Amino acid sequence: MEIEKKYRLSGFPEGLPLLRRSLQEQGYLAVRPAVRIRRETGEEGVSYVLCIKGAGTLVREEVEVSLTREKFEKLEAMLCGPLIRKDYRVYALPDGHRLECSQVDAGTENSFYYAEVEFSSREEAESFQAPNCVGEDITEKQGVSMSHFWQSTRVEGRKFVL
Repeated sequence: MEIEKKYRLSGFPEGLPLLRRSLQEQGYLAVRPAVRIRRETGEEGVSYVLCIKGAGTLVREEVEVSLTREKFEKLEAMLCGPLIRKDYRVYALPDGHRLECSQVDAGTENSFYYAEVEFSSREEAESFQAPNCVGEDITEKQGVSMSHFWQSTRVEGRKFVL
């Protein structure tokens, strides 16, 4: 089960301790349900994951399975467009939560920033006080998920507006 809130960002936050940074590249084999492959390259090396996400916004089912490089590459060849590139950074929040921030497709007309915070319960998520460095809570906003981004920019060739 995944419980997370999503926020707009105008850029990466300043003044928060940076815990981790990596490059994430991902693509979608399907968008309903979301079936995603991701390659993540960071200080720890390279990892490959297949992720399936159920319906929902704040709370939804999520299943992740590790892949070998060879299986990832076979699945990548099945995609209808180039992988989405994300500069991914994780920051420590004063309350102990982690702020996971991404800049998507930097240098393109579709580039944008967003942040996520994960929780252990719905109640914890609903009582969370977002830090000043984030913008609008877009958790419940329709059409702003990464699978929608994929559908708009890779499948339909349209500009994406967050």
